[in-house]
Amino acid sequence: MDIEKLVKKAQKGNDKAYLQLFQHFEETIYRTAYVHVGNKEDALDVVQETAYLSFKSIQSLREPQYFKTWLIKIAMNCSMNVLRQRSKIIPFASEETEQLSGGRDDGGDEEIALSVTLNDLIEKLDTNEKSVIMLKYYQDYTIQSIAELMNLPLGSTKTILYRGLNKLRQRLTRGEIS
Repeated sequence: MDIEKLVKKAQKGNDKAYLQLFQHFEETIYRTAYVHVGNKEDALDVVQETAYLSFKSIQSLREPQYFKTWLIKIAMNCSMNVLRQRSKIIPFASEETEQLSGGRDDGGDEEIALSVTLNDLIEKLDTNEKSVIMLKYYQDYTIQSIAELMNLPLGSTKTILYRGLNKLRQRLTRGEIS
């Protein structure tokens, strides 16, 4: 199968050529999505969204030989969107729970159950801080690979990560949750 010829046909509106291209790379897209989102259902949603977005914008692909790379990039962006939308629950340690409740004790043995979604905690971080923290802690990228992915120097990437983590810690200790 000549990928470049199929891409050019698909760009001219040939639906069958696009379908053949997408089916050729569908398993790769699924694997990429699964690695990023971590479950079958979300990975299948990412594959579907990738199919839609790539079909809708195939005319914007300038270099047909990079179709696979372009498709994977769309899948990664869709995966990141799924991760942003998915709520993550972070349980508080007892010390942080006590600080947030103002040291009150209701007299019972009942524990105060507090949880905060990740989206609530990182909402006030700037874009770079959010991206670095998500890549580091939710996609298990190394700091070196994050620096390369974001086109930043290694030192700057470390600074962004630690600055973001410090902001999150400060918000937790001050009780700035919502």
